[in-house]
Amino acid sequence: MSCVSHRSPRIFAAPLPMFGKAAAAALLCGACGVVFAPVLMPVVAAWCALCAGVLLWCSWGRGRWCGALLVGIGWTTVQGIAGLDLQLPAHATSREYTVQGRVVDLPQHGPRSTQFRFHVDDVPAQPDSLRGRELALAWYDAAPTRAPAPRLAVQAGARWQFQARLRPPRGLRNPGSFDAERHALLQRLAGTGHVRAGRALGPPMGLPAWRERMAAAIAVQVPGPGARFVQALALGDTRALGQRDWDDLRALGLTHLIAISGFHVGLVAGFSAALASLIWRAVSMLGLYWPRPLAAALAAVAGAAMYAAAAGFALPTVRTVLMIAVVALARCTRRPGSVGQSLALAALAVLLVDPLSLLAPGFWLSFAGVLWLVWCLPGRDLHWLRTFLAAQGVATLALLPLTVALFGQASRAGPLVNLLAIPWWSLVVVPLSLLGTGLEALCEGAGRWPWRAAAACFEASWWLFGIVAQQPWALWWAPVAGAGAVPAALFGVFWLLLPRAAGARVPALLLCLPLLWPARDRPAPGEVELLVMDVGQGLAVWVRTHRHRMLYDAGPAAEGGFDAGERIVVPTLHAVGEAGLDRVLLSHGDRDHAGGMPAVRLHFGTPPLHAPAGAVRADLTPCQRGDRWRWDQVDFSVLHPPATMAYAGNASSCVLRIQTVHGAVLLTGDIGHAEEARLLAAAPGALRAEVALVAHHGSAGSSSPDWVQAVAPRLAIVSAGHGNRFGHPRREVVQRWRAAGAEVLGTADSGALRIWLGRDGLQIREQRLFERRWWDAAERARSAAILSAVINTANGPEG
Repeated sequence: MSCVSHRSPRIFAAPLPMFGKAAAAALLCGACGVVFAPVLMPVVAAWCALCAGVLLWCSWGRGRWCGALLVGIGWTTVQGIAGLDLQLPAHATSREYTVQGRVVDLPQHGPRSTQFRFHVDDVPAQPDSLRGRELALAWYDAAPTRAPAPRLAVQAGARWQFQARLRPPRGLRNPGSFDAERHALLQRLAGTGHVRAGRALGPPMGLPAWRERMAAAIAVQVPGPGARFVQALALGDTRALGQRDWDDLRALGLTHLIAISGFHVGLVAGFSAALASLIWRAVSMLGLYWPRPLAAALAAVAGAAMYAAAAGFALPTVRTVLMIAVVALARCTRRPGSVGQSLALAALAVLLVDPLSLLAPGFWLSFAGVLWLVWCLPGRDLHWLRTFLAAQGVATLALLPLTVALFGQASRAGPLVNLLAIPWWSLVVVPLSLLGTGLEALCEGAGRWPWRAAAACFEASWWLFGIVAQQPWALWWAPVAGAGAVPAALFGVFWLLLPRAAGARVPALLLCLPLLWPARDRPAPGEVELLVMDVGQGLAVWVRTHRHRMLYDAGPAAEGGFDAGERIVVPTLHAVGEAGLDRVLLSHGDRDHAGGMPAVRLHFGTPPLHAPAGAVRADLTPCQRGDRWRWDQVDFSVLHPPATMAYAGNASSCVLRIQTVHGAVLLTGDIGHAEEARLLAAAPGALRAEVALVAHHGSAGSSSPDWVQAVAPRLAIVSAGHGNRFGHPRREVVQRWRAAGAEVLGTADSGALRIWLGRDGLQIREQRLFERRWWDAAERARSAAILSAVINTANGPEG
């Protein structure tokens, strides 16, 4: 498909060079330079750049684009620093606070916990570091009980007083996984934590309470599985959607349609504008008071704003309302210009209001999608069906590089499924859902039949889509590519869509290959590679030789809560280009080591499972001392447990030794002092290793002095969660390993650890250092600790 030049509709009467396309591009470049930089410039320099940029931008010379560039740099830096300053200081980890405020979103009630956003009152009685800020809180059940848990009384819009243990936002860092710290910055969260006790202070009120009442009404009045999707489409309430639903939506490429997004807001704005135009045409005398184009523009903004309110003013909807308002304002002022000019104005508005929007994937997909369609779609003389098909083809091809770069996956079924889903859901299901919501708001019970009709129409298509989603070819995972792969792929797509580009299609496609199929270095025969994933308080290690791969432990999973297998292990394996596993070895059956196994099996089939007998309820091969195998000139041997040992939890952990000609690796699970002593007595000379896993996450019950001296590694790895309640790793344990000459690295501070042991020696890559980000919580905590130590040293003699 190639782009055809055409005349764009004109909606402005004079050029606006100060807010033109060049200014928007310069502002975007400046903001991108800050967002994607590893560190932020000092705040004084940022204010200087901002002030100089404003002066240049307001001038009449050719320096306007330079001024916009400086404004982008300065303003984004100022907003970034302000966003980080909103967060709790690093030394406030696990501190207990008493806060009063209001629940500002729809609480997520699970089997054992409730999660919600909480806005602290901006009054002097509240802690200074939390006043007027938002927190992400979780309330867990203390113990099983027959009485209703007090957390179930939490409702949207209600006022509460909580005693909560809080900490600054902190996430896990793995290749290709979700960045929780970036999300917290984008949402302007001050901290996260869990509730120790709570007391209701007032009834639910306001827009959040109205949304929860509407969601409850849909659940009561709409039978069947379609109710949860009507809640999502009408209110942006995705609480009832399960992991299976999201997996199917991703496989189908339909996530942009199911939760309220910019697409839905734009759709409602278009409906509102069309309705206003029809009314003005039918009642001609209205044009004497308000011109029809003005009425349509205002109706579009009003409809978009009301729909965004129904969605709780989520960031993507607010961004879209702002874009629509800018275009409507330009239309109201009757200043002509191209659609590209309108898009530039919208980008300027969004970036000036919140330059950190660049951190959201929706910003790039929405603007890039509109830009590609405006540039590539043929003129308006084509039939509507051909125009729709052309738009779908352009969107699929043009947005593929961004989709792969942002999400690490793409739907093969998406282009075909969207051809059916977009018109059916957008023109039938969404309008019926909104009609029901509007009627229910006017009269209780009036929304029942439109909601039921919407659910029936949705289910009529979902059964077919569900069959497609289960096909193994539906979803394609892409490995993480280098930094230059995305610009190359974007240029390749641009080249591919140029008019009369048939002769250049092969070079254009070649530019896309580094992103879609990146080159991967694999170990040579006799070498081994390990990836110790950052899974929090648990363990998951990926081991690769020249032609074989295995997983040692699968990460933690909580009942009805966080599943590291689904959220961390599976995406990380796909990010490193893994399509299958030759073996899975579970050290033992505790949930922090084996909890993620069901998700691994769901996505990677049923690789041979080895574990201590009795560890898990699954078909397995017992892991016992004496087991040996050889892969690609690398020897694997199990040192523990003995075949005669009854299963005893941590004490039965499989201890795996990986031997290469370049050194050895020792993976120890959760063994304790007693098991270490048995291994020392049985084979003290077979324990020395270049790389060793610190047993039981660095607890005081493991890593005895004799064990540490016998292993004597160059690198000791601790897999533990930041600020965990067990205090792992213990300080004395870390000091013991360091005293033996080992470099001690932990996933809590380093993120995932990638280790190569081969002819080039021992090589280590820490994920947080490899992909440095200025919002990185661990790096900021280290900087704060260093600064505090310097200050204490300087003040020491006087003190």
